[in-house]
Amino acid sequence: MIRTGIIGGAGYTAGELIRLLLNHPDVEIAFVNSNSNAGNRLSSVHAGLYGETDMTFSNNVPMDEIDLLFCCSAHGDTRRFMESHVLPERLKVIDLSTDYRIAAPDHAFVYGLPELNRRAICSAQYTANPGCFATAIQLAVLPLAKHLMLTNDLHINAITGSTGAGVKPSDTSHFSWRNDNISIYKPFEHQHLAEIRQSLVQLQNSFESGLWFIPVRGCFTRGIFATVYTKCLVELDELIKIYETYYDDHSFTFITDKAPDLKQVVNTNKCLLHLHKKDDMLLVTSVIDNLLKGASGQAVHNMNLMFNLEETVGLHLKPSAF
Repeated sequence: MIRTGIIGGAGYTAGELIRLLLNHPDVEIAFVNSNSNAGNRLSSVHAGLYGETDMTFSNNVPMDEIDLLFCCSAHGDTRRFMESHVLPERLKVIDLSTDYRIAAPDHAFVYGLPELNRRAICSAQYTANPGCFATAIQLAVLPLAKHLMLTNDLHINAITGSTGAGVKPSDTSHFSWRNDNISIYKPFEHQHLAEIRQSLVQLQNSFESGLWFIPVRGCFTRGIFATVYTKCLVELDELIKIYETYYDDHSFTFITDKAPDLKQVVNTNKCLLHLHKKDDMLLVTSVIDNLLKGASGQAVHNMNLMFNLEETVGLHLKPSAF
């Protein structure tokens, strides 16, 4: 049994992570830390956990009692935690923030995109979970990078649900503003671009093309719908074979023959990809659930790999029938 702890336990990703871990056959949650909610039941914050657990939030982090620590803290807080605490030598860590996604000499975190780094994740002690936009976009183009086909700029448009903004209310997550509305933010300079470029260069070290990304706020709760287009001279049938071969031994990414819609992946750990060509222009559509495949589901996937479990354990989730 894997004993786990969670810090930053009050956010959306933590709530989804707790739900997954409570139903994982090989996991026991030892504590969920939230200083501002210490002593309150988890279900007082994560209402979907009513009837699932009587656990309360803790203001302690007894790391000597666990095998794995999940960090669901705000960006910047994981690094501060790691630098201010002495971690047990055997303790494994999965960080869901941006703090350690970019490789650097001052840390030993492995970038936790299983479709790119599965072998390294299996032997990792520290894993940096990818960003949600970054996951959807990378999965759309990794096979092209693997075959050195990224020789032109990538044009990206991706729309995300309101949960992508986090649980803390803001002007752009308020219901009255978000509902029946749509807007762009951080055009061409989103923070996930750095990790996307890092991964593409890992597969295709000659990649120097532009990444022109327009992030969009949607008026739905969860999910990411991303489209990526670029010039590509290879025929569609051959591209589909390349994608199917790349993802053949990966459990959660699928190539569809029809353009997917968002509801097919919401509440699952799937990524659905669809390829379309017009003349020399290739369009790839990629859809994921931002809280699962884009965050907590991927974190559990990484946990399974790090502890040599079958990678789909605890992640057989199904979308709504409607």
